[in-house]
Amino acid sequence: MTEEETYLRPGLDELAAHYKEILGLLGEDPEREGLERTPLRVAKAMQFLTKGYGQDPKAILEKALFHEEYSHMVIVKDINFYSMCEHHMLPFYGKVHVAYIPNGTITGLSKIARVVEVFARRLQVQERMTHQIMEIIQETLHPMGVMVVIEAEHMCMQMRGVEKQNSVTTTSAFSGVFKAQETRQEFMNLIK
Repeated sequence: MTEEETYLRPGLDELAAHYKEILGLLGEDPEREGLERTPLRVAKAMQFLTKGYGQDPKAILEKALFHEEYSHMVIVKDINFYSMCEHHMLPFYGKVHVAYIPNGTITGLSKIARVVEVFARRLQVQERMTHQIMEIIQETLHPMGVMVVIEAEHMCMQMRGVEKQNSVTTTSAFSGVFKAQETRQEFMNLIK
């Protein structure tokens, strides 16, 4: 296992065997030269794309908690993410914008992006992921409020089904002081 493959988990060989069987069921010859190593490559890719199951987002935030008397909006915007739709196991990707208003505790800014990555690297639906990010920040930092907005493109809508290539789905979740329209609007103006 290389340093880059630290995400690998037990079951890799079994997963690869299933992908070999899937290739055959699709009408391919899994023994042909171009496909010989494909089952293992796909198994490794799937373990990478789902590595968030083995990570604790709360622990990530707690590694960088600092007492700070700052009580204005903190925004980390344009966090790129890639995830897998749990309905079709096709990618969806886009940007996450996160804001919170501290109540005596802040966290390292990179930890917000890492939390996004943890939830994105699981089989997901955008709606749940939006809420999970908001909820873990609220639960861990106990801020005056949190707001999360996700804008994403879904390959399950672009490659199959309705095949609408330019569609973007936007979801939001908010708590605390972000329940006030004025605070939400300030956040939305700042992320534009």
